[in-house]
Amino acid sequence: QVQLVESGGGLVQPGDSLRLSCAVSGSTFRNGGMGWFRQAPGKEREFVAVSRRSGAVPLYADFVEGRFTLSRDNAKNTMYLQLNSLKPEDTAVYYCTADSRIITSSLTNPGAWDYWGPGTQVTVSS
Repeated sequence: QVQLVESGGGLVQPGDSLRLSCAVSGSTFRNGGMGWFRQAPGKEREFVAVSRRSGAVPLYADFVEGRFTLSRDNAKNTMYLQLNSLKPEDTAVYYCTADSRIITSSLTNPGAWDYWGPGTQVTVSS
């Protein structure tokens, strides 16, 4: 049974940093897609950063503007999202996702992904 579990969220001030982790068990997605989406209250889930396969250059949403970095550690079966220069509008629940068969044209579509974690809350407030 595949399980994804996020961690690392919290309450921070504008300009601060966080590192989110997504631990995978029950399978590996070394040659498959993994990514991060987020959902703010009253809004739809949106794409943040995705990786088509381990070692591929990640794709980032425009609002990231170089502030976030997705990385994958195959040895630990874990994915990370480094969040820098956080803004209040980054406040949301952040979800990790994985899919061994995701195609390039579906990477930014949350409905196309198979597996999801329960999410971790990130709150940016002064």
